[in-house]
Amino acid sequence: MPPTFHYFAYGSNLLSARLIERTPSARVVGPAMLDRHELRWHMAAADGSGKCDVVPVDGTGSRVLGVVYEVAVSEKPHLDTAETLGVGYAEREATVQIGGRSLDIWLYYALEIDAGAVPYDWYKALVLSGAKEHALESGYIRMLEAVAAKPDADTLRSDRHFSLAKAHHIQADQAR
Repeated sequence: MPPTFHYFAYGSNLLSARLIERTPSARVVGPAMLDRHELRWHMAAADGSGKCDVVPVDGTGSRVLGVVYEVAVSEKPHLDTAETLGVGYAEREATVQIGGRSLDIWLYYALEIDAGAVPYDWYKALVLSGAKEHALESGYIRMLEAVAAKPDADTLRSDRHFSLAKAHHIQADQAR
């Protein structure tokens, strides 16, 4: 077994199919909670939209739900490229709660912030599909559903990403 690391996904990489496209070794460890953080959609992406970010906050009660994946270290450069490490995102270690225990993980956080950024509808669909795939709390899913989104003028990119999100819904419906 090659050396691995634990990665906390909270945005579009919540969706297993999305992350596996980028890092085929990725295996779900389980849903997790990052305490004392808030999810924001303000990462200023090069495509003109907002992407997810986790922001540390003071006080208790704030949390971000996500999924921990185990990924081969040899595939980390692929994930770094997809996450625009050093340009759009930086990385850091953090600790999440998973299955009643603490686990040290790696996560990406935004470098370029635009408080007025709005995600594309396909990006929001990927995040929602991943949250539903991993059965995150219903209140958290409702919060994600309430996020405003905008259509992407690049219809090829939009169609490709919506197809990935819809494929998950079809598989989930068939499994029920």
